[in-house]
Amino acid sequence: MSGPHNGPTVLLLRLAGPLQAWGSRSAFNRRETGAEPTKSGVIGLLAAAAGYARDDSLDELLPLRLGVRVDQPGTLLRDYHTVSDYRGRPLPQSGVTAKGVQKPTAPAKHTHVTTRYYLQDAVFLAAVTGPYDLLRALDQAVRTPAFPLALGRRSCPPTQPISLGLRDGDLEDALREEPWQASARARKQYARQWGRERGHDGPLYPARVDRSVTVEDPEGNDVLHDAPVSFDPHARRFTSRRVRHGWLSIPTDFPPPPADPNQFDLKQSSSGSQGNPADGAASAGHDPFALLGW
Repeated sequence: MSGPHNGPTVLLLRLAGPLQAWGSRSAFNRRETGAEPTKSGVIGLLAAAAGYARDDSLDELLPLRLGVRVDQPGTLLRDYHTVSDYRGRPLPQSGVTAKGVQKPTAPAKHTHVTTRYYLQDAVFLAAVTGPYDLLRALDQAVRTPAFPLALGRRSCPPTQPISLGLRDGDLEDALREEPWQASARARKQYARQWGRERGHDGPLYPARVDRSVTVEDPEGNDVLHDAPVSFDPHARRFTSRRVRHGWLSIPTDFPPPPADPNQFDLKQSSSGSQGNPADGAASAGHDPFALLGW
């Protein structure tokens, strides 16, 4: 895409990694994750890529409209953590004194158990639409980020590529026409299950598959409180947005099956490993998570 640009533009992001955590709420010693990326998480990733400071204004990013497609839902992981005071002091409790000072635990406790939840082996396609010049700058920023990028929490690095480039058209069309981004292993499992369900001796490779989507829509029938107003650690604020949920039939990008189904290889057909050459997508290069099967 070069020169004057008219019409809607969409930036596509492939959000995949061993672990993801998209928390829309937290409680004392418990950090949960949603089933799919939040707007605060996606905006935070873009802001980090573009070099925003934590207290910078988000006025340019907040109006971006977001859609999320669940290509591989993953599974929920419960992680075990403990926390203690390195000075050896008893840990405080949640209650406070009349002067607003946190009370010590009684009897004294030196270790708390905290619970954290993650999504493991999940893959999402996030689509962001807005002004062309802004999306083009964000596309380049994601490819060469100013700060390390994470999938919700700092302990959740993404696999590559993240940006799949820019697409012409509206948000829903981009989510509908981009090939399935699931891992090769998940795609093979789906083909085997598809064949079994239809009484076939081997795997079957359908041309399209249904996947759930959540699209930001002022007329949507659901409300999510995950739109960031400020990431300032001293004044974090969020607001609500309306969304609608649905399903889209998307291309699987399976190649034609060979005569011998056992020789079917999805590695070369995995659309998650390549961007759109027309958009100047860079080669994925070295991927430290390749040994994990991504």
